[in-house]
Amino acid sequence: MPKGIRTAKTAICQICKKEKRLDELIPGALIRRSVFEEISREHPHFDPDEYICLKDLEVFRYEQVRRLLEVEKGELSDLDKEIIAAIRDHEMLTETTSNKKEDQSIGDRLSDKIASFGGSWAFIIIFILTLLTWMGTNLYFLGHRAFDPFPFVLLNLFLSSVAALQGPIIMMSQNRQAQKDRIREEHDYKTNLKAELEIRMLHEKMDKLMTSQWQRLIEIQQIQMDYMQQLAHKQR
Repeated sequence: MPKGIRTAKTAICQICKKEKRLDELIPGALIRRSVFEEISREHPHFDPDEYICLKDLEVFRYEQVRRLLEVEKGELSDLDKEIIAAIRDHEMLTETTSNKKEDQSIGDRLSDKIASFGGSWAFIIIFILTLLTWMGTNLYFLGHRAFDPFPFVLLNLFLSSVAALQGPIIMMSQNRQAQKDRIREEHDYKTNLKAELEIRMLHEKMDKLMTSQWQRLIEIQQIQMDYMQQLAHKQR
């Protein structure tokens, strides 16, 4: 029998040294080996026959997750720390990401709108109609009074200015899109890594559930054995 039992329904947690109910405790022998090693680092005298409460066990599980990431990556990034914090606080990463309002200046919004309009069929059609109207007005309607006669020097100057301004605006919009893609990739990375860690911890919880059922079966079996002994004693 595990050590530290005071009554049939309570035991002592060897980490926090508090008396708790058995359904709030788990024997060290039933803890996954990696988590048990994590406990042993801070408590070298922890015995597999001793109990640990679920609250303290969760702390060592998160510490084991943190150490696992450190071993795989060498050093935890801010994203990894945010994922561990989300797991510890039971937060949804999709909610925290969607709730973050992107910081946009007037120039950023303006560049996005200009680039979006400049890459549309509406801009191409309006641009072609403007060129045809400009050239037709100077050639056929105004004649000798044309403000920009052939070869349309003023129109060429206007087109050169538009091209010179359009390039930086498109680059600004591309930079904004690259930033959005980076945020989306970070969110996908955090979601996938959190899911992987949650699955690993789910195995721990399944082990705990199986352990709890095993303990109940042992109690039921003990009750049955006691009942059979009573019957045998009465028959004598």
